[in-house]
Amino acid sequence: MSREHVLVVDDDRLIREVLGERLDRRGYQVVRASNLAEAHAAIRDHTPDVAILDVKLPDGEGTTLLPLLAEEAGVPCIMMTAHGTVASAVEALRLGAEDFLEKPFSIDRLQHTIGLVLERTRLRRELRTLHERGVVKGGMVGVGPEMKRVMEFVERMAKADTANVLILGETGTGKGVTARAIHDRSDRADGPFVNVTCSALAETLMESELFGHEKGAFTDARTMKRGLVEVADGGTLFLDEIAELSPGLQAKLLRFLEDHTFRRVGATEDRTVDVRVIAATNRDLQGEVDVGRFREDLFYRLQVLPLTLPPLRERTGDVEPLVATFLERLNRELGTSVHEVDPDAMALMEAYRWPGNVRELRNVVERALLLCDGDVVTADLLPEEIRHPRRGPSAEGPNGTAPSGSSDDAAVGGIDLSRGPIDLDALERELLEEALRLADGNRSEAGRLLGLSRHQVRNRLNRYGIDDE
Repeated sequence: MSREHVLVVDDDRLIREVLGERLDRRGYQVVRASNLAEAHAAIRDHTPDVAILDVKLPDGEGTTLLPLLAEEAGVPCIMMTAHGTVASAVEALRLGAEDFLEKPFSIDRLQHTIGLVLERTRLRRELRTLHERGVVKGGMVGVGPEMKRVMEFVERMAKADTANVLILGETGTGKGVTARAIHDRSDRADGPFVNVTCSALAETLMESELFGHEKGAFTDARTMKRGLVEVADGGTLFLDEIAELSPGLQAKLLRFLEDHTFRRVGATEDRTVDVRVIAATNRDLQGEVDVGRFREDLFYRLQVLPLTLPPLRERTGDVEPLVATFLERLNRELGTSVHEVDPDAMALMEAYRWPGNVRELRNVVERALLLCDGDVVTADLLPEEIRHPRRGPSAEGPNGTAPSGSSDDAAVGGIDLSRGPIDLDALERELLEEALRLADGNRSEAGRLLGLSRHQVRNRLNRYGIDDE
C-alpha cells in the first residue's frame, strides 16, 4: 500500500526537518513547506492525506489554507501553535481544523493525533460509500437477519443519545464502526467523536490523556492540557478495549459517568462536560467482574444499552456485500481497478470460518488486490488457510473425535503427527505471527487469541526476534 502523505507547513526549519524525519521513519511520506506559497505549490503537485499547519507563517495565517484543504479537498488539518496563539488555534477548529497541538509537543503525541484524524476521515469516507451502495444502515454493511437486528438496535441507541452503550464482540467484528455509526445517527453528529484505545497508552499517561492536566502538575507538565474527555464535549467518547483500564482509572471513570464531572491532574476544581460514553471490549466483561479485574458498579453503569455484535461466521449472506464494499474502497486507496471476484473464490470465502471476522476479510481482499495482475480476484490469490482449511470441529464425529478409520487418527488440533517430529519452536513462531496478523499487531488481542498474557506475548516476540510493527 502506498504511504500516506503528510504536509508539514512551518517557517521553523528545525521543526520541519525534525517532524519530517521522524514521521518518515514511522511510515509517512512527508512534504515540507516553509510558507503559504510553498504550501499551495505542494498541494497542487499532490493532495496530502493530512496537513499539519503552523498558525503563524511569514506570508500570512496558516488558517487561510483551511478552506482549500478541509472544505474543498476534504483533507484533515492539524494546527500547530506556540504559547500565546491558542485562541487562534481554537478559531481554526471552528473553521474546520480537526485538532490542534500546542508547542512543544512530543512526536508520539503528534503520531497519535494523526492516527485519530486519519481514522475519522476514513470512517467518514467509508460511511459515505456504504450509504451510496444502499446496503448500509447506521454505518454498517449487512443484508442478513443478524445484522438487520443490530442495525435496528443501533437506530434506537442513536436516539437515546445520553445513555451509555457497551458494545461486545470478538476482535474484528466492527465495534469501532458501530460506535461511530451510533454517533453519526444521533443528535450529537455535529459534535466530536473521540476514539480512545485504552490499551494503547501507558497507565501512567492514561489519566492525563483522559482528563488533562494543569501546568506544573508533574515534571513534564510545562503547559495546561485538555484531556480527551474535555475534547469530546458535546459529542461522543468511545473507549475501546475498556477492560484494559487499571483499577484506579476505573474508579475515576465511574465517578465521571455518574455526574459527568472530572478534575484535571493537578487541579483543585471540577469541570462538567456533556459527553456520551460508548465502551467496547472483546473480553467477557462479566467474567472479568467475577474474578475481580473489573469493577461491578462500573460494569452496570456502562451497560445501560448493551449490544453484542455477531461474528462474521454467523452473518448469513454478508460476505459477498462486504467483499464488494471493500473492493470499492480499496481500489480507491490502492489505485487498483479490480472489480470482480471469481465464483470459486467467493465460494471459498463464504465457506471460511473467519476467526478474525470482518477485519480479516478486509485484509484478505487487500492482499488479493495487491497480488492481482488482472481485473478479477481468483481463488489462487486467497491465503492457504482459505483455499485448504484445516479439519475443524465441524468435521468431528458425534463424540468430538475424528471419524473412525480416517487418515486424521494421528492428528491433534489439525497437526498430523504421523508425518514425523514437530518443530515446536517453528510452530509457536507461526502461531504468534498469525495471531498478530489477525490482531493487526495488537499484542493484547494476539494474546487473547492464543490464551496468553500481553507479558507472555512480549517475551515470545523477543525470543523469536519477531517485529510486530
